[in-house]
Amino acid sequence: MENLSVYHGPIGKEEGERRLGQDGRDGCYLLRDSDSVPGVYCLCVLCSGFVYTYRLHKNDAGSWAAETTPGVQKRYFRQIKNLIAAFQKPGQGIAVPLLFPVTAQRRAHTHTETPGNSLSPTHSGPDAYPQQRTPRAAQGHKNRNKKELQQALG
Repeated sequence: MENLSVYHGPIGKEEGERRLGQDGRDGCYLLRDSDSVPGVYCLCVLCSGFVYTYRLHKNDAGSWAAETTPGVQKRYFRQIKNLIAAFQKPGQGIAVPLLFPVTAQRRAHTHTETPGNSLSPTHSGPDAYPQQRTPRAAQGHKNRNKKELQQALG
């Protein structure tokens, strides 16, 4: 996971929302550790001023899936980077396609950058379904098992 530029680690939902708000563009996104569920990650994307949070979890076979809109068939991916690539296309069960990666190194991209390319090396809340969020102050974090994170990258 640490090899994905959009992975911000254990920053908390409010800090994630703040970082997306700094970018401000619909479709900007980042990946962070879940505050409430150990071993689960949150894919956060900005759309019309709200941050939508989608939990990413691993099944027993080692594949990754996102909890998307109810009624949308769940898709599994061997690596999180493949899941992110799939959600860069419209109609995948999330509020807006993933267009502008917010990298952990730079916090937010400038508005002159092009959509996509979140796969460069370095790169949810308590409910089961995506949630609308508004920015708030930073909150606590959870630790992550490094071996599991490295396996997720493949």
